[in-house]
Amino acid sequence: MKAVVLTISDSCFKGTRVDESGEFIVHTLSNCGWEIAQKEILPDEKAQIKERLIHWAGSVDLIITTGGTGFSLRDVTPEATLEVIERRAPGISEFLRHEGLRKTLNASLSRGEAGLREKTLIVNLPGSLNAVKDGMEAFLKILPHAMEMIAGKGH
Repeated sequence: MKAVVLTISDSCFKGTRVDESGEFIVHTLSNCGWEIAQKEILPDEKAQIKERLIHWAGSVDLIITTGGTGFSLRDVTPEATLEVIERRAPGISEFLRHEGLRKTLNASLSRGEAGLREKTLIVNLPGSLNAVKDGMEAFLKILPHAMEMIAGKGH
């Protein structure tokens, strides 16, 4: 299984902040046997986010984004994702928020989305390292079955 990790952050893109969240996702997926096809850092620019999602969709099994899901005017990852996906998977984003709420009420402030473009699952995670740790812990519980369903093997 191949994955792409996209960090959406003006400060990480400029090099003024270290991309801990993206690195954590790469490390976590690699430890689960995933091949990381690409890890990239993008600014909070909807057109660039959309272009990269479209570029990778269809050639990898999973795209995980981190960042750009909050309330700032520059946070446009969910909007870019919604413009790219062909079928929404709201249960995934609802599940991730629900699980995050077990640790912090701030999980309710994530606007992350999830869905499919071709046979690629795209999932938005928040940008904070703690939120990504919580999100990946929850997501890994459902990821194998999601991949089976996408491949036509699950029920």
